[in-house]
Amino acid sequence: MKSLSYLNKYLYKYRGLFLLGVFFTIISNIFSIAPAPIVRHSFDLIEEALSIYRLHEGQSTQARFYTVFATNVLLYGLLIILLALLRGVFLFFVRQTLIVMSRHIEFDLKNEIYQHYQELPLSFYRRHNTGDLMARISEDVSQVRMYLGPAIMYGINLITLCVMVIGYMLMIDARLSLFALLPLPFLSLSIYFVSEIINRQSTQIQRSLSGLSTFVQEAFSGIRVIKAFAREEDSARNFARESEHYRQKTIQLARVDALFYPLIFSLIGLSTILVVYVGGYEVIRGKITNGVIAEFIIYVNMLTWPVTSIGWVTSIVQRAAASQTRINEFLETKSEIVSGSYIPGHFQGHVVFEQVSFLYPDTGIQALKKINLEVKSGQTLAILGTTGSGKSTIANLLTRLYDATEGKIWIDGRDIRDYDLHTLRTQIGYVPQDVFLFSDTIRNNISFGLAGVGEEKILQAAKDADLYDNVMDFPHQFDTRIGERGISLSGGQKQRLSIARAVVRDPRILILDDSLSAVDTKTENAILNNLSEIMRHRTSIIISHRVSSAKLADKIMVLDDGVVVEEGTHESLLAQNGAYRELYEKQLQAEDTLSE
Repeated sequence: MKSLSYLNKYLYKYRGLFLLGVFFTIISNIFSIAPAPIVRHSFDLIEEALSIYRLHEGQSTQARFYTVFATNVLLYGLLIILLALLRGVFLFFVRQTLIVMSRHIEFDLKNEIYQHYQELPLSFYRRHNTGDLMARISEDVSQVRMYLGPAIMYGINLITLCVMVIGYMLMIDARLSLFALLPLPFLSLSIYFVSEIINRQSTQIQRSLSGLSTFVQEAFSGIRVIKAFAREEDSARNFARESEHYRQKTIQLARVDALFYPLIFSLIGLSTILVVYVGGYEVIRGKITNGVIAEFIIYVNMLTWPVTSIGWVTSIVQRAAASQTRINEFLETKSEIVSGSYIPGHFQGHVVFEQVSFLYPDTGIQALKKINLEVKSGQTLAILGTTGSGKSTIANLLTRLYDATEGKIWIDGRDIRDYDLHTLRTQIGYVPQDVFLFSDTIRNNISFGLAGVGEEKILQAAKDADLYDNVMDFPHQFDTRIGERGISLSGGQKQRLSIARAVVRDPRILILDDSLSAVDTKTENAILNNLSEIMRHRTSIIISHRVSSAKLADKIMVLDDGVVVEEGTHESLLAQNGAYRELYEKQLQAEDTLSE
């Protein structure tokens, strides 16, 4: 229960619903128990009335006596119906308090987890896959809700009903109570062990179903590859194998599940037999009446489900504890990226890296080594280098997706860690290397960068990214839905849409992280020419492996294995006959070859 103690704050928050639920449970159990004594009195009344009725046989008083007797039995029946209706009403109130409370807590817990997910650094997402994150916020929270709702509700019902019923039974006849309750502990233990087997089988089925779903998702996502390599039959065989594994697991569960109800009814039947046998013996001895036997049978059946639910509730609590432990692991994960408190009115955009080194915490890769750079407000810096040279790491550090392992990063003369994190990122326009687009319209994807942006700015951002003409050729233009991850767009269109999303924010610092890799040279030149006017008024950092992307830069920096190997203007770097010139000539030769 230690892990579940995390939920106590929510139980306290909704303590009003919880206390009302307990109160309604007690009241509903009172109305549940109340008909049993009435049934006892009814049986005793019938037995006594029949004796008196036979004594008045052939007399005129017999008819009047029958009328009185029938009226009393009818009143008893109506009273039992009324008590059943009142119990139903309060059971409704129980569910409207305890179950509703569990739904409120489920809502709050999911929101807390989601909010916490957004606060965690990028390194966290590199260590955990998306499926695991989804499972904890959906399946694990659902298991916890079962504890907060049904488990607590049936647990309270079990305690209150057992205390009330067993106490009342002992008051009537302690010996008969002992025999009536004797099979119930065995029933609870049996249900517990059967439930354990069912839960274990159910878990295996969920894993099998998850594997089957993953296989189908991958198959449909990669249907082009499957068709291109003519692997349809092989894919079908693999699916049949996964389906067979799932089928076998479900059959095993069905076999175990078939034991559940026969086990319950056999032990309930044993308890009823003991009540009738021992009770009959007591009736013969004249210690109790027949009505007591009827009353005890009602009590036995009344206790059957609460006692049976012990195993079920215990299983729910165990699964909820395991799920909450998994949830707590994430909730207890703290972000290394701590937001500062300084909120500037407006960035000037003066960026300085001072002896910055960075080691990726999850892989141990040294991405940057003692980097020094300076970009003054309004300047454009181009960072060139081969794959793995550390170019994108600079963008990650500047947007504080990571913090530098060593050294300092300054913006406008202030340590980047001093800035409020939200304010810092709102003044940076970042076009990542891996473009991610939402399954929405082109308009909404562009305006995602700035809530409430006007139509004029959206159109201008599309023109600056050289996307406007493409969009206008679509049937629905800016209202065109681009599908999951922008599947309906080409690679170049995705990158240009990502650029438009960054530009529409009118950021003080613009970072283009290899964002033109999927466009041809002609389109690249058009985009850069459109952006030249925008770059003139803000600090810009162009990260690329193409020399052509650096032509608008005020200065160029060449990285190799996390170290600055060259720095200067285009002309000065060409004159050095170093890495930049070599890269320039190779790409120039490649373009000439393609043009031929």
